[in-house]
Order: sequence, then C-alpha cells, then structure tokens
Amino acid sequence: MQVLKGNNVMLRAMEPEDVDILYDWENDTTVWHISNTVTPFSRYMLEQYVFSSQDIYANKQVRLMIEANKIPIGCIDIFDFDPNNQKAGIGILITDEFRKKGFASDALQTAIGYCFNILQLHQLYCSILTDNEASLTLFTHNGFTVCGMRKEWVLINKEWKDEYFLQLLKA
Repeated sequence: MQVLKGNNVMLRAMEPEDVDILYDWENDTTVWHISNTVTPFSRYMLEQYVFSSQDIYANKQVRLMIEANKIPIGCIDIFDFDPNNQKAGIGILITDEFRKKGFASDALQTAIGYCFNILQLHQLYCSILTDNEASLTLFTHNGFTVCGMRKEWVLINKEWKDEYFLQLLKA
C-alpha cells in the first residue's frame, strides 16, 4: 500500500517495527471497551498480524498507522469492509501526548479520502459512547452525523453506557 499523506500526518501500512507500540496499545485495558477486547494480545500474535496479508478485500479490514514527523502516534482501523454495499466502519486511536493537536482530524480526513476515492465507498460509520465528547467532536466536525442511539449498549465497570451510531455519506 502506498503512503497516504494528510497535511501533518501520513497513513501507512504496518511494519515489523510497529509490533512494540501495537503491543502497548492493544494491551492498554483502559481502551479495551472501545474495541470489545477482553484478553491480552501476545507479541507473537501481533507479529503474525503485521506479517499477514493486509488485503482489505480478503480480510474485510485494514489497520493504517498514523505518523507525524516519522513517529507513530496512532492508528486508523477500517473494518466490516463491504464492497458490495460500499460501506465500512472506521475507528481511530491517537496516543495521549498527541491528542488535541489536530492530528486526529487530519488523519481522519485522509482516511475518508482513501475510503471514498480509492476504495470507492459510499458511506462510513462508527459507534461512539455518548460520554466520549472528544470522539463525538472529532467525527461530527469531520462530517459524520449522529443517526441513532443504542441504550445501555456497553457495560464498563458494572455501569451500562449508551452509544451513538454515526454515518458519513459520500457527497
């Protein structure tokens, strides 16, 4: 896959040297509820994932690393890829020290361009907890619209949380 360039970030395929940072991100229990993770990932599992084919048509998903100044600062996942209905889900992770600096918006806009112009998708969607103001702001400021709410959808620390469903249709 070619590198996709934004204004201040670039999106690229995963490389073997990303395994250590992926290991940290995937095993951060504070964000497991976002990705429905319930068990830790081993370094071996992540190495196998990085070395596996990243063909979105075969796997129905792809992870793109987000870099700023050649430093990996996060990743974007395109998942549930459905070329027949021209849609996919999208999610983003930015490490704490790079939040609130415009990198997430730049990366999201770059990924949207990739999805609509290269993958020829008609729509993207995501799910965001109703109390996650930062993510709601990021996605709504980049054109996503709240289409509905799922009541008591996610259980976090014995507390039920509501979740918004958002969509972006290609203009």
